[in-house]
Amino acid sequence: MSTDATSQRTPWKQVVGNALSGNGALLGLVALVVLLSFANSRFLTGTNLLNVGIQASVIAILAFGMTFVIITAGIDLSVGSIAALSAIVTAWSATSVEVNPFLAVLLGMVVGALAGAVNGVMVAYGQIPAFVATLAMLSIARGLTLVIADGTPIGTPDVVTTLGSTIAEWLPVPIIVMAVMGLVAAVILNRTMLGRSMYAVGGNEEAARLSGLNVRGTLMSVYILAGLFAAVAGLVLSGRLSSAGPQAASGYELDAIAAVVIGGASLAGGVGKISGTFIGALVLAVIRNGLNLLNVNPFWQQVAIGVVIALAVLADALRRRRS
Repeated sequence: MSTDATSQRTPWKQVVGNALSGNGALLGLVALVVLLSFANSRFLTGTNLLNVGIQASVIAILAFGMTFVIITAGIDLSVGSIAALSAIVTAWSATSVEVNPFLAVLLGMVVGALAGAVNGVMVAYGQIPAFVATLAMLSIARGLTLVIADGTPIGTPDVVTTLGSTIAEWLPVPIIVMAVMGLVAAVILNRTMLGRSMYAVGGNEEAARLSGLNVRGTLMSVYILAGLFAAVAGLVLSGRLSSAGPQAASGYELDAIAAVVIGGASLAGGVGKISGTFIGALVLAVIRNGLNLLNVNPFWQQVAIGVVIALAVLADALRRRRS
């Protein structure tokens, strides 16, 4: 047999490795679904699967925005607090100040974008590490939320409550919003110059700068988008609860980061897909839903999620080492 023919053969270990690295999250999701289907007969019912989708919706929307940030080799610890602040501003404007509900929603979105812009200024122009800058915003946004709400939940207007309702008594609006935001994120990432710039900046920021890309503008756009997606997630969450709470979405930023990494993105930047992030959010929702059905202690559920996050980060490190 010729050397050329031999060199064209791909070792089976490499084939398996490539399949796992490209579809590991999807294979893990399928394995979880099969396992939980045998463990509990209620898991595969239509009602429960819709519950999984609803549970995944807020984290998925946050994670879509987080995907942009992580692709540029950044991190955003403030998205949970921004989500709560946007929801509180919307509810407070509509109920206490009696602003038109639709204008109140717009105001909440603007607040999310402004908070993201502040993050962008600190990271892109202030050269502050993203971890530190967004950690500061986490505290600022949560503090403002507590001040505006005076520490108590605020009822949401009907236009926001609708975001947590169902259409035709079976299709949850949160799932629709999640699908729309996922589509928007995918278009931005795959069909725009901004999306290509994100990959370039995350892959090698200095090379991107030398090639003429506006690195600062890209980073600003990324954090503004993350703030906007967080605002939408906050509105969906408050719509589900029919109230905006000052402590809402606490810790959600960690789940958003986990969903992105589980979905195959690299914390080193330059790698990531919206479809992978969506699968990562579903993995977290399926784990939580399955453990609830199995009556696992909530404290142990937190341990299980932590283990999943650790494994996802380890897998990312192994991928980078292999490449």
